[in-house]
Amino acid sequence: MLSTERDYKRGGERFPIPSQGEIEGKLLMFEVIAITCLQELLAKTNSHQFPRLRRRLLENLKAKFAPLKLCADDKRAAKELALQLLTAACEETKDEKMAR
Repeated sequence: MLSTERDYKRGGERFPIPSQGEIEGKLLMFEVIAITCLQELLAKTNSHQFPRLRRRLLENLKAKFAPLKLCADDKRAAKELALQLLTAACEETKDEKMAR
């Protein structure tokens, strides 16, 4: 499904553009990694760190957006997704703490 060596594998030259499944797989992988890391971080810190983490996240996004020259809609969508991931990780962390 996912290949970093697409051009070196037999038949890879026929598929220079990744399939929708490959793109969805990569996005899912990044989402799972991000949420897992956030859950671990938030489980080890106090809840007062959340506003600082949120602010830092938005600052980092803004810095990464600058060279890309994204349109306002794309920037807004990326920020919304990032904040949704952060919120989901926080909720999962709270649920895990309550289950213990």
